[in-house]
Amino acid sequence: MKKKQQDIEIPFLLALIPLVTMIAIMAVTIILFEGSPHIPLAAGSVVAAFIAWRLGYKWKTIEQGAYKGIRLALPAVLIIIVVGMIIASWIGGGVIATMIYYGLRIITPSLFLVTICLICGVVAFAIGSSWSTMGTIGVAGMGIGMSMGIAPAMVAGAVISGAYFGDKMSPLSDTTNMAAGVTGTNLFEHIKHMTYTTIPGLVLALIVYFVLGRQFGGADVDEENIQGILTALNSNFIISPWLMLVPVAIAVLVIMKVPALPALIVGVVLGFLCEIFVQGGNVGNAINALHDGYVMSSGNEMVDELFNRGGIESMMFTVSLVIFAMVFGGILEHTGMLQAIVKQILKVAKSAGSLIAATIVSAFFTNATASEQYISILLPGRMYAKAYQDKGLHPKNLSRALEDGGTVTSPFVPWNTCGVFIMATLAVHPFDYAPYAVLNYAVPIIGIILAFTGFKIELLSEQDMKQMEKEQEKTNRETELEGV
Repeated sequence: MKKKQQDIEIPFLLALIPLVTMIAIMAVTIILFEGSPHIPLAAGSVVAAFIAWRLGYKWKTIEQGAYKGIRLALPAVLIIIVVGMIIASWIGGGVIATMIYYGLRIITPSLFLVTICLICGVVAFAIGSSWSTMGTIGVAGMGIGMSMGIAPAMVAGAVISGAYFGDKMSPLSDTTNMAAGVTGTNLFEHIKHMTYTTIPGLVLALIVYFVLGRQFGGADVDEENIQGILTALNSNFIISPWLMLVPVAIAVLVIMKVPALPALIVGVVLGFLCEIFVQGGNVGNAINALHDGYVMSSGNEMVDELFNRGGIESMMFTVSLVIFAMVFGGILEHTGMLQAIVKQILKVAKSAGSLIAATIVSAFFTNATASEQYISILLPGRMYAKAYQDKGLHPKNLSRALEDGGTVTSPFVPWNTCGVFIMATLAVHPFDYAPYAVLNYAVPIIGIILAFTGFKIELLSEQDMKQMEKEQEKTNRETELEGV
């Protein structure tokens, strides 16, 4: 009698082949050819599909696994697209310019490291991008800090800590949306749950920067770079504290538990209205910016680099990457390969605490092997989803662990895309700034401590469990009807 597909068990070593293939091709593509991670993921998907087919899976089953993976990512894809629109509208409306303007005016010599960390945090939170923040405000901060006699590694560490704090906690961040989307967690619930590891990490970082910065209290500040940015902002935007009401309104909607997508759409509308009625912009240009991104020429290279961005088009790289990654993960999961790998890991990670710790370590390991921050969130996210459910852990624990181990640790790997970018942008090697990027190593440590102590580790309620069981039964029925 022919073996049914659901009875096919893929051996552990065979299940590893697609993963190892993907990682090897990823390393060559990114490190040697400086390419994108899409093709390695596609290659891994092909290898996984071939192995599953050779072991007895029908092509339709493999195909449905890929589609299932994509369906899981659709809520995150929608939010990522809206985030592109909100970035463009907030730039055009002067909201982001206002936040940056007031942030830059608080720099003082004795608190430079603390201040530059906070400013980078505010800017990254406002725009949802650690890279853009480091490439603009971070570069300016490096020049100012070095003019005070502060070691470049110290300044870089403070810039990186602030930028990754803002990126991690921003509802506009692609990695934040990915972590929430791949685990099926509400975006704002995910952000709220991250505060228990990320806020303490920031506080610890600020204490370290305060102590380190005391020795530079008598230094003179060269404000030329900062003044140039402030002048460019004043010349191109109407700066007003009233514009801060736009992000405040979104915060109020979050507190009122309005779902992420409607709340962000309100943000797009408010930014659009500010661009027309406050900044005096053209309606046609404002509409086009929502798709193509905001475009300006201020005469200041750093300001132009920071503000020429956003729009739906800017998010297509991320959207396509999510789709490729979820196809890969969907095939691995639907054919039992992920289960074979996770089964071996769970022989060691038997408790809830060890499972969360294993997730954090796996995310960092993926950063080091796949050389791509996004993959460190997407791949472990699908690997451990079922294990968290089986142990009665709320998905928000998984989404937080992915960011604690994936998002913030990527700068420590010199061959990771984040490490390469930082070396090129701030001109400091990861091994040099690593001791000073306090938030980036404090957060995963705090995450592991919370995991083993059980503090702020939320369990699924009975209602949650019943809902998840219903969804699983529905998925199983759909799979059977599709001819598996």
